[in-house]
Amino acid sequence: MLANRIFRLPPPAAPFLGQGLLWRAMEWSLGLDRCERLYRSLAGEPDPDCFLQALFDRMAITVRICEKDLSQIPARGPVVVTANHPFGALEGVVLAGLLRRVRPDMRVMANYLLAGIPQLAPLLIAVDPFEGTGAVRANIGPLRAAIRWVQSGGLLLVFPAGTVSHLQLDRGQVADPPWNRAVARIVRSARAPVVPVLIEGHNRAFFQLAGLIHPRLRTAMLPRELINKQGACIPVRIGRPIPIRRLERFDSDGRMTDYLRWRTYLLEHCHRRPNLFQRIGGRLPRRQRRIAAPVSAVRCRRDVESLPPQQILARSGENTVYAAEADQIPHLLLEIGRLRELTFREVGEGTGQPRDLDGFDAHYLHLFIWNRNAGHVIGAYRIGRTDRILAEHGLDGLYTHTLFRQSALLHARLGPALELGRSFVLPDYQKAYAPLLLLWKGIGTYIATRPRYRHLFGPVSISRDYSDLSRRLIATTLMHHRQAGDLAALVRPRTPLRPRPVQVRGCPAHWPADFCRDIEEVSALVADIELAHRGVPVLLRHYLNLGGRLLAFNLDRRFGNVLDGLILVDLCDTSLRTLERYLGKEDARDFLAFHRL
Repeated sequence: MLANRIFRLPPPAAPFLGQGLLWRAMEWSLGLDRCERLYRSLAGEPDPDCFLQALFDRMAITVRICEKDLSQIPARGPVVVTANHPFGALEGVVLAGLLRRVRPDMRVMANYLLAGIPQLAPLLIAVDPFEGTGAVRANIGPLRAAIRWVQSGGLLLVFPAGTVSHLQLDRGQVADPPWNRAVARIVRSARAPVVPVLIEGHNRAFFQLAGLIHPRLRTAMLPRELINKQGACIPVRIGRPIPIRRLERFDSDGRMTDYLRWRTYLLEHCHRRPNLFQRIGGRLPRRQRRIAAPVSAVRCRRDVESLPPQQILARSGENTVYAAEADQIPHLLLEIGRLRELTFREVGEGTGQPRDLDGFDAHYLHLFIWNRNAGHVIGAYRIGRTDRILAEHGLDGLYTHTLFRQSALLHARLGPALELGRSFVLPDYQKAYAPLLLLWKGIGTYIATRPRYRHLFGPVSISRDYSDLSRRLIATTLMHHRQAGDLAALVRPRTPLRPRPVQVRGCPAHWPADFCRDIEEVSALVADIELAHRGVPVLLRHYLNLGGRLLAFNLDRRFGNVLDGLILVDLCDTSLRTLERYLGKEDARDFLAFHRL
């Protein structure tokens, strides 16, 4: 009967008197007898999926996962799923059950000991995780089988740690040991995207302490840890697929493996709400007043119809872009201020006043999209012409000077420039990129007829709607890799940002700086972290695509504690293709010729 048991201690090479009693006592203390009874109660389920479901039910295990997360798993095609290894066995069962809901063709690289369970054997590519003298040779065949499986279009689940997470004394935290580089070889050979998955939690403190005495003692305790998870709720987080083109940028398997580990453990921070005002000395926004009532649509239409045709900058279907001075649109400007406040409050920003209007609106140019069918504004920009404003009002006439102290030398070096700000597109129109594109075509037309404006600058907001970690990732990346050189020294924020270092459990402190070198990478990370799976703010990405550089960051306590990055764009450094998109081919070439480029 002993030989038929799956969960048992191997018999000694030389039997001795009292062996049976001693072995039974040891199996009881290690939890092997309880694992055996659990398995025997389920042995009548030959189908793998039925067996997994019955195991969940018997152990009363629940899995907490967002269905939107589960939709990140590609429904077809080759894919590798990487996961951390916090418990030892339970996570394999949990993920197998989850993944087979989406991909019945799922296979998992797992400990060869699990192949002794007949119901799980069809799902496994069995490997030896113990790194003994014969493990490397024994794993050659399974590694090739795994590559073939993914190349054929299947999904492969991998736990690259091989062994269970345990206490890392040097970091004072429970995390996976170093990941095996074989996962990178599989990804490269199969040219498959990777989906990172994080299982939250870890084994008990006694388990961690036992591992400090000897790793084998930790391994021996795994069955008892499995049994102790009865009634547990296991949180699972799934990241966005990482395309193979991004992974192939790493010139070594070690670097790719480190990156996959970083992307996996970063998921521990996802879905957390923003709290930056508590972290860096901000304060809660003041009590917000009720939004003003809409301005008469008839009066707004009259303001628009009174504008001369030469102030039309662009058209697209029912939408027309106009540029107007404040005194030309007295009623429409009130409505623009109302719509600004309404839109900014949607993302946790805003002044808290009935309308977002200030003293700068009187001498700034207002560029807006008028929808003639709906009879209202759907988006707008506020533009400051520095050659006029500095001559008439000095530096205090610039809105950005209220956020950033700017040296007169900065503007002497830039020459005539346009300060862009207070941009918005109504929430109902934000699902499409077309309104923002149309606004920028209007700006392009304005510049084409006034080519002296070579530089654009303005604050781009990262709202409190983003988590603390996302804001720090964006800010530190721009400060390290997109700083505007010596021009940045001519700008000082009035409320400086002093972000804490980005720390991710299970990863060295230098990895964020190593892996966050471009905004596309950061956008993918932020999309994993944020509840809405959104990346870097669209407007910030737009400025950076124009070749924008960071001058400074400022925390704006009067505007909902948003984090403002002052971005500078030199249009002569913008790619010709992008310049032609907004100015048109002939005007783009005329613009560059004007600046003798």
